[in-house]
Amino acid sequence: MQFHTFFVDVYATASLAEFVYALGKAVYEELKPVKTRWAESFFQMIRSLRVGFKLDALTGEPCFDIGLGDIQAPETTIDEIFAYLERADKPCIVAINEFQQIALYEEKNVEALLRTHIQQCRQTQFIFSGSKRHLMNNMFNSPSKPFYQSAISMGLQPIPMETYVAFAVRMFEECGKQVDAALVENVYRRFNGCTWFVQMLMNELFALTAHGGLCSMDKLGTALKNVIQSQEGSYKDLLSRLAPKQKMVLQAIAKEGKASGIMSSAFIRKYNLSSASSVQSAIKPLLKNDWVTQEGGTYWVYDYFFAEWLKKGY
Repeated sequence: MQFHTFFVDVYATASLAEFVYALGKAVYEELKPVKTRWAESFFQMIRSLRVGFKLDALTGEPCFDIGLGDIQAPETTIDEIFAYLERADKPCIVAINEFQQIALYEEKNVEALLRTHIQQCRQTQFIFSGSKRHLMNNMFNSPSKPFYQSAISMGLQPIPMETYVAFAVRMFEECGKQVDAALVENVYRRFNGCTWFVQMLMNELFALTAHGGLCSMDKLGTALKNVIQSQEGSYKDLLSRLAPKQKMVLQAIAKEGKASGIMSSAFIRKYNLSSASSVQSAIKPLLKNDWVTQEGGTYWVYDYFFAEWLKKGY
């Protein structure tokens, strides 16, 4: 390989110390099997993590054995990690998933800190990915943000329908089952090709199909009902946290499917909302907390299954 590649998922992190822990662990775990002088110098060069250097009792191999409490000076550790990557024996590529999470950290200078380090890198390249588009757009396209114009933006489009249909048909066949291609197309269109939701429903349809059987359109209603029922407890809990006006706006958008002109008199009358100002005040926290997503002037409920539950059962 011409590069060292590292994948770091920071979705579950809430502070710089947790980010540093995830990054350090990802780098070490990827390099552990690599028998080079550079790989084996990990704990020598990243001195602040030496507390985590232990030898496995069975294999005698070094292992990464630290807890979050062991990262006493995260800014020092991140300095060392970046310096270590820059001294690698070949270029490094670091992919950071759910990168928008750093904007929510308790520390307020993390974006600036990381930007300072990253812009100084010469042989380490970075890929930043995130599922919350409005946060990612704000981080990289707002002139007031440290990462402004520091990367090339690329939106990932859904997998083409014909590709996904062929994949689903093949997966069923490999397990001794059949699926109607028209059913797969229906599921794909229902969720606009969003992979997680399509996969969730296709998995339920697969479970409902006997070995040697055919999965056809008549199973779709049952599968959708089963998936929604499995999430119903969490949906009720989520809904209980919302103010009454937020619930009304959320339900109105769910019933509309793709809602535009949500502050227009027509939309307000149609769903018995109180006023344009109340809709405006309600939509802000719904967008901020990703209950609702927006593209241009169109709004929809981010979780398609939640939207179905709101339309039918609330």
